[in-house]
Amino acid sequence: MKQTKYIFVTGGVTSSLGKGIIAASLAKLLQARGYSATIQKFDPYINVDPGTLNPYEHGECFVTNDGAETDLDLGHYERFLNVPTSQANNVTTGRVYLSVIEKERRGEFLGKTVQVVPHITNEIKERMQLLGKSGDYDIVITEIGGTVGDIESLPYIESVRQLLWELGDNNAIVVHLTLVPYLAAAGELKTKPTQHSVKTLMESGIKADILVCRTEHNLSTEIRQKLAQFCNVKPEAVVQSIDADTIYDVPNLMLQEGLDKVALKKLDLPERTTPDLVKWNEFIHRLKNPKHVVNIGLVGKYVELQDSYKSILEALVHGGAENQIKVNIISIQSDNITANNVTEKLKNLDAVLVAPGFGSRGIEGKIETIKYVRENNIPFLGICLGMQMAVIEYARNILGFTNANTTEVNESTQYPVITFMEEQKNITDKGGTMRLGGWDCKLKEGTKAFDIYGETMINERHRHRYEFNNQYLEDFEKAGLVASGCNPDTGLVEIVELNTHPFFVGVQFHPEYKSTVAKPHPLFVNFVKAAMEKKTN
Repeated sequence: MKQTKYIFVTGGVTSSLGKGIIAASLAKLLQARGYSATIQKFDPYINVDPGTLNPYEHGECFVTNDGAETDLDLGHYERFLNVPTSQANNVTTGRVYLSVIEKERRGEFLGKTVQVVPHITNEIKERMQLLGKSGDYDIVITEIGGTVGDIESLPYIESVRQLLWELGDNNAIVVHLTLVPYLAAAGELKTKPTQHSVKTLMESGIKADILVCRTEHNLSTEIRQKLAQFCNVKPEAVVQSIDADTIYDVPNLMLQEGLDKVALKKLDLPERTTPDLVKWNEFIHRLKNPKHVVNIGLVGKYVELQDSYKSILEALVHGGAENQIKVNIISIQSDNITANNVTEKLKNLDAVLVAPGFGSRGIEGKIETIKYVRENNIPFLGICLGMQMAVIEYARNILGFTNANTTEVNESTQYPVITFMEEQKNITDKGGTMRLGGWDCKLKEGTKAFDIYGETMINERHRHRYEFNNQYLEDFEKAGLVASGCNPDTGLVEIVELNTHPFFVGVQFHPEYKSTVAKPHPLFVNFVKAAMEKKTN
Protein backbone atom coordinates (compact mmCIF):
# COMPACT_ATOMS: atom_id res chain seq x y z
CA MET A 1 0.00 0.00 0.00
CA LYS A 2 1.33 3.43 -0.94
CA GLN A 3 2.60 5.80 1.75
CA THR A 4 0.21 8.74 2.09
CA LYS A 5 1.97 12.07 2.71
CA TYR A 6 0.54 14.71 5.04
CA ILE A 7 0.58 18.50 4.93
CA PHE A 8 -0.62 20.41 8.02
CA VAL A 9 -1.73 24.02 7.55
CA THR A 10 -1.63 26.21 10.67
CA GLY A 11 -2.26 29.93 11.11
CA GLY A 12 -0.84 32.69 13.25
CA VAL A 13 -1.20 36.37 14.22
CA THR A 14 -4.88 36.67 13.27
CA SER A 15 -7.81 34.62 12.03
CA SER A 16 -9.44 35.05 8.58
CA LEU A 17 -6.10 35.06 6.76
CA GLY A 18 -7.41 32.44 4.34
CA LYS A 19 -6.00 29.09 5.46
CA GLY A 20 -8.83 27.37 3.63
CA ILE A 21 -8.06 29.12 0.33
CA ILE A 22 -4.31 28.42 0.67
CA ALA A 23 -5.02 24.74 1.49
CA ALA A 24 -7.44 24.48 -1.46
CA SER A 25 -4.98 26.23 -3.80
CA LEU A 26 -2.10 23.95 -2.81
CA ALA A 27 -4.34 20.89 -3.25
CA LYS A 28 -5.43 22.24 -6.68
CA LEU A 29 -1.79 22.55 -7.80
CA LEU A 30 -0.93 19.07 -6.54
CA GLN A 31 -4.02 17.68 -8.27
CA ALA A 32 -3.01 19.51 -11.47
CA ARG A 33 0.37 17.73 -11.27
CA GLY A 34 -1.39 14.37 -11.21
CA TYR A 35 -1.50 13.66 -7.47
CA SER A 36 -4.71 12.60 -5.74
CA ALA A 37 -5.21 15.07 -2.89
CA THR A 38 -7.91 15.81 -0.35
CA ILE A 39 -8.31 18.38 2.41
CA GLN A 40 -9.74 18.10 5.91
CA LYS A 41 -10.55 20.77 8.48
CA PHE A 42 -10.18 20.44 12.25
CA ASP A 43 -12.16 23.09 14.11
CA PRO A 44 -11.39 23.89 17.76
CA TYR A 45 -14.92 24.77 18.90
CA ILE A 46 -16.96 22.50 21.17
CA ASN A 47 -20.07 22.33 18.96
CA VAL A 48 -20.28 18.78 17.58
CA ASP A 49 -20.77 20.32 14.12
CA PRO A 50 -21.75 23.76 12.75
CA GLY A 51 -25.36 22.60 12.23
CA THR A 52 -26.74 24.45 15.27
CA LEU A 53 -24.61 27.59 14.80
CA ASN A 54 -26.19 30.87 13.72
CA PRO A 55 -24.64 31.94 10.36
CA TYR A 56 -23.53 35.20 12.01
CA GLU A 57 -21.33 33.10 14.31
CA HIS A 58 -19.42 31.03 11.77
CA GLY A 59 -20.75 31.72 8.27
CA GLU A 60 -22.82 29.21 6.34
CA CYS A 61 -23.09 25.54 7.22
CA PHE A 62 -21.90 23.47 4.25
CA VAL A 63 -23.52 20.05 3.67
CA THR A 64 -21.81 17.03 2.09
CA ASN A 65 -23.37 14.20 0.06
CA ASP A 66 -23.30 11.89 3.09
CA GLY A 67 -25.24 14.41 5.19
CA ALA A 68 -22.44 15.95 7.27
CA GLU A 69 -23.04 19.53 8.41
CA THR A 70 -19.59 21.07 8.09
CA ASP A 71 -17.46 24.20 8.06
CA LEU A 72 -17.79 26.49 5.02
CA ASP A 73 -14.13 25.82 4.09
CA LEU A 74 -15.24 22.42 2.78
CA GLY A 75 -17.18 24.37 0.18
CA HIS A 76 -13.91 25.96 -0.99
CA TYR A 77 -12.29 22.52 -1.11
CA GLU A 78 -15.03 21.14 -3.34
CA ARG A 79 -15.25 24.22 -5.58
CA PHE A 80 -11.48 24.13 -6.21
CA LEU A 81 -10.96 20.37 -6.53
CA ASN A 82 -14.32 19.27 -7.99
CA VAL A 83 -14.14 16.26 -5.61
CA PRO A 84 -16.89 15.62 -3.02
CA THR A 85 -16.00 15.77 0.67
CA SER A 86 -17.58 13.73 3.48
CA GLN A 87 -18.09 13.42 7.23
CA ALA A 88 -14.39 12.52 7.58
CA ASN A 89 -13.26 15.87 6.11
CA ASN A 90 -14.47 18.00 9.03
CA VAL A 91 -13.90 17.30 12.72
CA THR A 92 -14.61 19.55 15.71
CA THR A 93 -13.40 19.43 19.29
CA GLY A 94 -16.98 18.62 20.28
CA ARG A 95 -16.99 15.53 18.06
CA VAL A 96 -13.58 14.42 19.39
CA TYR A 97 -14.61 14.76 23.05
CA LEU A 98 -18.01 13.18 22.42
CA SER A 99 -16.32 10.14 20.89
CA VAL A 100 -13.78 9.82 23.73
CA ILE A 101 -16.47 10.21 26.42
CA GLU A 102 -18.65 7.56 24.72
CA LYS A 103 -15.64 5.20 24.67
CA GLU A 104 -15.02 5.89 28.36
CA ARG A 105 -18.67 5.12 29.18
CA ARG A 106 -18.36 1.82 27.31
CA GLY A 107 -15.31 0.95 29.39
CA GLU A 108 -12.91 0.89 26.44
CA PHE A 109 -10.09 2.53 28.43
CA LEU A 110 -10.03 -0.34 30.97
CA GLY A 111 -10.29 1.86 34.02
CA LYS A 112 -7.52 4.28 32.99
CA THR A 113 -7.70 7.97 33.88
CA VAL A 114 -8.85 9.61 30.65
CA GLN A 115 -6.70 12.65 29.80
CA VAL A 116 -6.06 15.16 27.02
CA VAL A 117 -2.74 13.39 26.40
CA PRO A 118 -2.86 10.61 25.28
CA HIS A 119 -6.60 9.94 24.89
CA ILE A 120 -7.80 13.14 23.20
CA THR A 121 -4.65 13.45 21.09
CA ASN A 122 -4.90 9.78 20.05
CA GLU A 123 -8.49 10.36 18.91
CA ILE A 124 -7.38 13.42 16.91
CA LYS A 125 -4.46 11.57 15.31
CA GLU A 126 -6.72 8.67 14.38
CA ARG A 127 -9.14 11.03 12.63
CA MET A 128 -6.29 12.94 10.96
CA GLN A 129 -5.15 9.69 9.33
CA LEU A 130 -8.60 8.32 8.45
CA LEU A 131 -8.61 9.60 4.87
CA GLY A 132 -4.92 8.74 4.40
CA LYS A 133 -5.48 5.14 5.44
CA SER A 134 -8.29 4.73 2.90
CA GLY A 135 -5.64 4.32 0.19
CA ASP A 136 -7.46 6.80 -2.05
CA TYR A 137 -5.05 9.71 -1.67
CA ASP A 138 -1.38 10.45 -2.29
CA ILE A 139 -1.52 13.59 -0.15
CA VAL A 140 -3.85 14.65 2.67
CA ILE A 141 -3.88 18.34 3.60
CA THR A 142 -5.11 19.06 7.12
CA GLU A 143 -6.16 22.59 8.04
CA ILE A 144 -6.09 23.42 11.75
CA GLY A 145 -8.73 26.04 12.61
CA GLY A 146 -7.99 29.07 14.76
CA THR A 147 -4.51 30.47 15.40
CA VAL A 148 -1.41 29.05 17.06
CA GLY A 149 -1.37 29.98 20.74
CA ASP A 150 -5.15 29.68 21.20
CA ILE A 151 -5.94 27.58 24.27
CA GLU A 152 -8.53 25.56 22.37
CA SER A 153 -6.08 24.72 19.55
CA LEU A 154 -3.41 23.21 21.82
CA PRO A 155 -4.59 19.55 21.59
CA TYR A 156 -4.52 19.79 17.77
CA ILE A 157 -1.05 21.32 17.71
CA GLU A 158 0.22 18.61 20.09
CA SER A 159 -1.38 15.94 17.87
CA VAL A 160 0.40 17.39 14.84
CA ARG A 161 3.71 17.38 16.76
CA GLN A 162 3.27 13.71 17.63
CA LEU A 163 2.28 12.78 14.07
CA LEU A 164 5.28 14.57 12.55
CA TRP A 165 7.49 12.44 14.81
CA GLU A 166 5.58 9.19 14.20
CA LEU A 167 5.35 9.56 10.41
CA GLY A 168 9.05 10.35 10.08
CA ASP A 169 11.11 12.54 7.75
CA ASN A 170 9.67 13.51 4.35
CA ASN A 171 6.22 12.09 5.17
CA ALA A 172 4.64 15.15 6.80
CA ILE A 173 5.29 18.90 6.71
CA VAL A 174 3.83 22.05 8.25
CA VAL A 175 2.76 25.09 6.23
CA HIS A 176 2.33 28.09 8.54
CA LEU A 177 0.18 30.98 7.28
CA THR A 178 0.89 34.29 8.91
CA LEU A 179 0.51 38.06 8.45
CA VAL A 180 3.14 40.59 7.41
CA PRO A 181 1.31 43.87 8.14
CA TYR A 182 2.05 47.18 6.44
CA LEU A 183 2.32 50.15 8.79
CA ALA A 184 1.33 53.22 6.81
CA ALA A 185 2.83 55.62 9.38
CA ALA A 186 6.25 53.93 9.09
CA GLY A 187 5.78 53.19 5.39
CA GLU A 188 7.07 49.64 5.74
CA LEU A 189 6.16 45.98 6.14
CA LYS A 190 6.80 44.52 9.61
CA THR A 191 8.05 40.95 10.12
CA LYS A 192 7.88 40.84 13.93
CA PRO A 193 4.30 39.44 14.16
CA THR A 194 5.36 36.54 11.92
CA GLN A 195 8.51 35.95 13.98
CA HIS A 196 6.44 35.81 17.19
CA SER A 197 3.92 33.46 15.58
CA VAL A 198 6.67 31.05 14.45
CA LYS A 199 8.25 31.26 17.91
CA THR A 200 4.90 30.29 19.50
CA LEU A 201 4.68 27.33 17.11
CA MET A 202 8.22 26.25 18.03
CA GLU A 203 7.38 26.45 21.75
CA SER A 204 4.81 23.73 21.00
CA GLY A 205 7.57 21.60 19.49
CA ILE A 206 6.76 22.25 15.82
CA LYS A 207 9.05 23.81 13.24
CA ALA A 208 7.34 25.38 10.23
CA ASP A 209 8.62 23.94 6.93
CA ILE A 210 7.00 26.58 4.73
CA LEU A 211 5.90 30.12 5.61
CA VAL A 212 3.02 31.62 3.63
CA CYS A 213 2.89 35.35 4.32
CA ARG A 214 -0.33 37.27 3.76
CA THR A 215 0.53 40.80 2.69
CA GLU A 216 -0.87 43.86 0.95
CA HIS A 217 2.51 44.72 -0.61
CA ASN A 218 5.15 42.64 -2.36
CA LEU A 219 7.80 41.15 -0.07
CA SER A 220 11.28 42.29 -1.03
CA THR A 221 14.21 39.86 -1.26
CA GLU A 222 15.57 41.48 1.89
CA ILE A 223 12.36 40.81 3.87
CA ARG A 224 12.18 37.22 2.59
CA GLN A 225 15.80 36.68 3.65
CA LYS A 226 15.08 38.15 7.08
CA LEU A 227 12.02 35.94 7.57
CA ALA A 228 13.95 32.87 6.44
CA GLN A 229 16.80 33.57 8.85
CA PHE A 230 14.73 34.41 11.92
CA CYS A 231 12.01 31.80 11.31
CA ASN A 232 14.43 28.98 10.55
CA VAL A 233 13.19 28.15 7.02
CA LYS A 234 14.86 28.07 3.61
CA PRO A 235 14.50 31.32 1.57
CA GLU A 236 12.54 29.46 -1.16
CA ALA A 237 10.11 28.33 1.55
CA VAL A 238 9.07 31.93 2.28
CA VAL A 239 5.98 32.26 0.09
CA GLN A 240 4.15 35.51 -0.50
CA SER A 241 0.34 35.52 -0.55
CA ILE A 242 -0.62 38.98 -1.75
CA ASP A 243 -4.22 40.21 -1.80
CA ALA A 244 -5.92 38.98 -5.00
CA ASP A 245 -8.82 40.27 -7.12
CA THR A 246 -10.62 36.96 -6.66
CA ILE A 247 -9.98 33.80 -4.63
CA TYR A 248 -9.71 31.95 -7.95
CA ASP A 249 -6.44 33.80 -8.67
CA VAL A 250 -4.74 32.25 -5.64
CA PRO A 251 -3.70 28.90 -7.25
CA ASN A 252 -1.90 30.80 -10.01
CA LEU A 253 -0.25 33.11 -7.48
CA MET A 254 0.90 30.10 -5.44
CA LEU A 255 2.21 28.47 -8.63
CA GLN A 256 4.28 31.59 -9.36
CA GLU A 257 5.65 31.47 -5.81
CA GLY A 258 6.53 27.78 -6.15
CA LEU A 259 4.49 26.63 -3.14
CA ASP A 260 3.71 23.25 -4.71
CA LYS A 261 7.35 22.68 -5.75
CA VAL A 262 8.69 23.40 -2.25
CA ALA A 263 6.03 21.15 -0.68
CA LEU A 264 6.81 18.24 -3.05
CA LYS A 265 10.55 18.64 -2.46
CA LYS A 266 10.10 18.50 1.30
CA LEU A 267 7.84 15.45 0.94
CA ASP A 268 10.44 13.80 -1.30
CA LEU A 269 7.95 13.49 -4.17
CA PRO A 270 8.71 14.09 -7.87
CA GLU A 271 7.27 17.20 -9.53
CA ARG A 272 5.91 14.99 -12.34
CA THR A 273 4.47 17.42 -14.90
CA THR A 274 3.83 21.14 -15.11
CA PRO A 275 0.43 21.76 -13.45
CA ASP A 276 -2.42 21.50 -15.96
CA LEU A 277 -4.52 24.59 -15.21
CA VAL A 278 -5.90 25.11 -18.73
CA LYS A 279 -9.58 24.66 -17.79
CA TRP A 280 -9.09 26.64 -14.56
CA ASN A 281 -7.60 29.57 -16.47
CA GLU A 282 -10.35 29.41 -19.10
CA PHE A 283 -12.81 29.93 -16.24
CA ILE A 284 -10.77 32.88 -14.92
CA HIS A 285 -10.62 34.41 -18.41
CA ARG A 286 -14.41 34.25 -18.74
CA LEU A 287 -14.79 35.60 -15.20
CA LYS A 288 -12.52 38.59 -15.83
CA ASN A 289 -13.71 39.38 -19.36
CA PRO A 290 -17.51 39.59 -19.12
CA LYS A 291 -19.51 40.73 -22.13
CA HIS A 292 -22.52 41.81 -20.08
CA VAL A 293 -23.50 42.83 -16.53
CA VAL A 294 -26.64 41.89 -14.58
CA ASN A 295 -27.94 42.98 -11.18
CA ILE A 296 -29.28 40.12 -9.07
CA GLY A 297 -30.93 40.76 -5.72
CA LEU A 298 -30.09 38.37 -2.86
CA VAL A 299 -32.95 38.63 -0.37
CA GLY A 300 -32.16 37.01 2.98
CA LYS A 301 -31.99 37.28 6.76
CA TYR A 302 -28.20 37.21 7.19
CA VAL A 303 -27.00 39.47 4.34
CA GLU A 304 -24.79 41.61 6.61
CA LEU A 305 -22.25 38.76 6.75
CA GLN A 306 -21.04 37.67 3.30
CA ASP A 307 -20.00 34.22 4.56
CA SER A 308 -23.63 33.44 5.52
CA TYR A 309 -24.41 32.72 1.87
CA LYS A 310 -20.89 31.85 0.67
CA SER A 311 -21.86 28.92 -1.56
CA ILE A 312 -24.70 30.89 -3.17
CA LEU A 313 -22.42 33.84 -3.92
CA GLU A 314 -19.79 31.54 -5.46
CA ALA A 315 -22.41 29.59 -7.45
CA LEU A 316 -23.57 32.92 -8.94
CA VAL A 317 -19.93 33.68 -9.83
CA HIS A 318 -19.70 30.27 -11.57
CA GLY A 319 -23.01 30.80 -13.37
CA GLY A 320 -21.94 34.28 -14.44
CA ALA A 321 -18.53 33.15 -15.74
CA GLU A 322 -20.14 30.34 -17.74
CA ASN A 323 -22.26 32.97 -19.52
CA GLN A 324 -19.46 35.57 -19.61
CA ILE A 325 -21.70 37.79 -17.52
CA LYS A 326 -20.59 39.80 -14.51
CA VAL A 327 -23.10 39.32 -11.70
CA ASN A 328 -23.53 42.30 -9.41
CA ILE A 329 -25.11 40.95 -6.25
CA ILE A 330 -27.35 43.40 -4.42
CA SER A 331 -27.87 42.15 -0.85
CA ILE A 332 -31.26 43.06 0.63
CA GLN A 333 -32.29 42.39 4.24
CA SER A 334 -35.70 40.67 4.05
CA ASP A 335 -36.74 42.30 7.35
CA ASN A 336 -36.74 45.65 5.57
CA ILE A 337 -39.10 44.72 2.71
CA THR A 338 -42.77 45.67 3.02
CA ALA A 339 -45.72 45.96 0.63
CA ASN A 340 -45.12 49.73 0.60
CA ASN A 341 -41.44 49.70 -0.37
CA VAL A 342 -41.02 46.46 -2.35
CA THR A 343 -41.26 48.24 -5.73
CA GLU A 344 -38.61 50.78 -4.74
CA LYS A 345 -36.24 48.07 -3.46
CA LEU A 346 -36.57 45.66 -6.39
CA LYS A 347 -37.38 47.78 -9.44
CA ASN A 348 -33.79 48.00 -10.78
CA LEU A 349 -33.02 44.28 -10.49
CA ASP A 350 -32.70 41.85 -13.39
CA ALA A 351 -33.43 38.80 -11.19
CA VAL A 352 -34.03 37.92 -7.55
CA LEU A 353 -32.82 35.00 -5.44
CA VAL A 354 -34.64 34.39 -2.16
CA ALA A 355 -32.22 32.73 0.22
CA PRO A 356 -32.58 29.86 2.71
CA GLY A 357 -32.98 30.41 6.45
CA PHE A 358 -34.73 29.32 9.62
CA GLY A 359 -37.34 30.89 11.90
CA SER A 360 -40.01 33.55 11.48
CA ARG A 361 -37.89 36.70 11.16
CA GLY A 362 -38.06 38.32 7.74
CA ILE A 363 -40.39 35.83 6.09
CA GLU A 364 -43.16 38.34 5.30
CA GLY A 365 -40.55 40.40 3.45
CA LYS A 366 -39.63 37.31 1.42
CA ILE A 367 -43.30 36.71 0.60
CA GLU A 368 -43.74 40.34 -0.56
CA THR A 369 -40.60 39.96 -2.70
CA ILE A 370 -41.90 36.81 -4.38
CA LYS A 371 -45.31 38.38 -5.06
CA TYR A 372 -43.59 41.32 -6.78
CA VAL A 373 -41.26 39.21 -8.96
CA ARG A 374 -44.07 36.81 -9.89
CA GLU A 375 -46.41 39.62 -10.95
CA ASN A 376 -43.67 41.56 -12.78
CA ASN A 377 -42.10 38.63 -14.64
CA ILE A 378 -38.71 39.08 -12.95
CA PRO A 379 -36.60 35.86 -12.95
CA PHE A 380 -36.83 34.18 -9.55
CA LEU A 381 -34.90 31.40 -7.85
CA GLY A 382 -36.03 30.30 -4.38
CA ILE A 383 -33.79 28.00 -2.36
CA CYS A 384 -35.10 25.89 0.56
CA LEU A 385 -37.02 28.44 2.69
CA GLY A 386 -37.15 30.59 -0.48
CA MET A 387 -39.06 27.82 -2.23
CA GLN A 388 -41.36 27.39 0.76
CA MET A 389 -42.15 31.13 0.77
CA ALA A 390 -43.02 30.90 -2.95
CA VAL A 391 -45.54 28.16 -2.11
CA ILE A 392 -47.05 30.27 0.70
CA GLU A 393 -47.23 33.38 -1.52
CA TYR A 394 -49.04 31.43 -4.25
CA ALA A 395 -51.43 29.88 -1.75
CA ARG A 396 -52.35 33.27 -0.29
CA ASN A 397 -52.60 35.32 -3.46
CA ILE A 398 -53.68 32.85 -6.16
CA LEU A 399 -55.45 30.01 -4.33
CA GLY A 400 -57.17 32.42 -1.92
CA PHE A 401 -55.84 30.69 1.21
CA THR A 402 -55.37 34.08 2.83
CA ASN A 403 -53.70 32.92 6.04
CA ALA A 404 -51.67 30.04 4.53
CA ASN A 405 -48.35 29.54 6.28
CA THR A 406 -45.68 27.12 7.36
CA THR A 407 -46.16 25.39 10.70
CA GLU A 408 -42.61 26.53 11.52
CA VAL A 409 -44.09 30.03 11.97
CA ASN A 410 -47.74 29.31 12.81
CA GLU A 411 -48.51 25.85 14.19
CA SER A 412 -52.27 26.42 14.07
CA THR A 413 -52.51 27.91 10.56
CA GLN A 414 -55.71 27.00 8.72
CA TYR A 415 -53.73 26.12 5.58
CA PRO A 416 -50.42 24.42 6.54
CA VAL A 417 -49.05 24.30 2.98
CA ILE A 418 -45.56 23.78 4.44
CA THR A 419 -45.33 21.45 7.41
CA PHE A 420 -43.16 19.13 9.51
CA MET A 421 -42.09 15.87 7.92
CA GLU A 422 -43.85 12.97 9.65
CA GLU A 423 -40.57 11.46 10.92
CA GLN A 424 -39.56 14.85 12.41
CA LYS A 425 -42.53 15.23 14.71
CA ASN A 426 -41.08 13.53 17.79
CA ILE A 427 -37.52 14.84 17.49
CA THR A 428 -36.23 17.04 20.31
CA ASP A 429 -32.50 17.21 19.51
CA LYS A 430 -31.81 19.89 16.89
CA GLY A 431 -28.30 18.84 15.79
CA GLY A 432 -27.93 16.51 12.80
CA THR A 433 -31.63 15.56 12.71
CA MET A 434 -32.88 17.38 9.60
CA ARG A 435 -33.24 15.88 6.13
CA LEU A 436 -29.55 16.06 5.22
CA GLY A 437 -27.26 15.12 2.36
CA GLY A 438 -27.92 13.80 -1.13
CA TRP A 439 -31.47 12.77 -2.10
CA ASP A 440 -32.81 11.69 -5.48
CA CYS A 441 -35.26 13.82 -7.41
CA LYS A 442 -37.24 12.72 -10.49
CA LEU A 443 -37.97 15.48 -13.00
CA LYS A 444 -41.09 15.76 -15.16
CA GLU A 445 -40.38 15.94 -18.86
CA GLY A 446 -41.55 19.10 -20.57
CA THR A 447 -40.78 21.31 -17.56
CA LYS A 448 -38.18 24.05 -17.13
CA ALA A 449 -36.41 21.91 -14.51
CA PHE A 450 -36.06 19.08 -17.04
CA ASP A 451 -34.76 21.50 -19.69
CA ILE A 452 -32.21 22.91 -17.23
CA TYR A 453 -30.83 19.56 -16.07
CA GLY A 454 -31.30 17.66 -19.33
CA GLU A 455 -31.99 14.41 -17.48
CA THR A 456 -34.81 12.68 -15.62
CA MET A 457 -33.09 11.68 -12.37
CA ILE A 458 -30.89 14.06 -10.36
CA ASN A 459 -29.41 13.99 -6.86
CA GLU A 460 -29.14 17.15 -4.75
CA ARG A 461 -28.15 18.00 -1.18
CA HIS A 462 -30.67 18.93 1.49
CA ARG A 463 -30.73 20.67 4.84
CA HIS A 464 -34.24 21.29 6.16
CA ARG A 465 -36.95 20.05 8.49
CA TYR A 466 -40.15 21.25 6.82
CA GLU A 467 -41.68 20.08 3.52
CA PHE A 468 -44.34 20.91 0.95
CA ASN A 469 -47.64 19.50 2.22
CA ASN A 470 -48.82 17.07 -0.48
CA GLN A 471 -52.43 17.39 0.70
CA TYR A 472 -52.51 20.64 -1.28
CA LEU A 473 -50.57 19.46 -4.34
CA GLU A 474 -53.63 19.07 -6.56
CA ASP A 475 -54.86 22.59 -5.66
CA PHE A 476 -51.50 24.13 -6.62
CA GLU A 477 -51.11 22.23 -9.88
CA LYS A 478 -54.65 23.10 -10.99
CA ALA A 479 -53.81 26.77 -10.34
CA GLY A 480 -50.58 26.59 -12.37
CA LEU A 481 -47.77 26.05 -9.83
CA VAL A 482 -46.30 22.77 -11.03
CA ALA A 483 -44.33 20.26 -8.95
CA SER A 484 -41.69 19.59 -11.62
CA GLY A 485 -39.44 17.46 -9.39
CA CYS A 486 -40.33 14.95 -6.66
CA ASN A 487 -38.45 12.40 -4.59
CA PRO A 488 -39.19 9.02 -6.25
CA ASP A 489 -39.40 7.13 -2.94
CA THR A 490 -41.32 9.52 -0.68
CA GLY A 491 -43.24 11.60 -3.22
CA LEU A 492 -42.05 14.75 -1.44
CA VAL A 493 -41.99 17.84 -3.66
CA GLU A 494 -38.46 18.99 -4.52
CA ILE A 495 -39.04 21.63 -7.24
CA VAL A 496 -41.94 23.96 -8.04
CA GLU A 497 -42.18 26.20 -11.09
CA LEU A 498 -44.53 28.45 -13.04
CA ASN A 499 -44.66 27.71 -16.78
CA THR A 500 -46.36 31.06 -17.48
CA HIS A 501 -43.35 32.98 -16.14
CA PRO A 502 -39.93 33.52 -17.86
CA PHE A 503 -38.08 31.92 -14.93
CA PHE A 504 -39.86 31.11 -11.68
CA VAL A 505 -38.25 28.13 -9.93
CA GLY A 506 -38.23 27.12 -6.26
CA VAL A 507 -36.11 24.22 -5.04
CA GLN A 508 -36.32 22.50 -1.66
CA PHE A 509 -32.66 21.44 -1.88
CA HIS A 510 -29.43 23.49 -1.94
CA PRO A 511 -28.02 23.46 -5.50
CA GLU A 512 -25.26 25.89 -4.48
CA TYR A 513 -23.42 23.14 -2.58
CA LYS A 514 -22.67 21.25 -5.80
CA SER A 515 -21.51 24.14 -7.98
CA THR A 516 -17.77 24.06 -8.75
CA VAL A 517 -15.34 25.88 -11.06
CA ALA A 518 -15.10 22.79 -13.29
CA LYS A 519 -18.85 22.14 -13.21
CA PRO A 520 -21.01 25.24 -12.62
CA HIS A 521 -24.49 24.27 -11.44
CA PRO A 522 -27.03 24.32 -14.32
CA LEU A 523 -29.68 26.06 -12.19
CA PHE A 524 -27.38 29.03 -11.57
CA VAL A 525 -26.13 29.06 -15.17
CA ASN A 526 -29.72 29.26 -16.45
CA PHE A 527 -30.83 31.71 -13.75
CA VAL A 528 -28.07 34.18 -14.73
CA LYS A 529 -28.97 33.67 -18.41
CA ALA A 530 -32.61 34.46 -17.58
CA ALA A 531 -31.49 37.66 -15.81
CA MET A 532 -29.63 38.70 -18.97
CA GLU A 533 -32.68 37.98 -21.14
CA LYS A 534 -34.84 40.09 -18.79
CA LYS A 535 -32.35 42.95 -19.05
CA THR A 536 -32.19 42.93 -22.84
CA ASN A 537 -35.93 42.49 -23.49
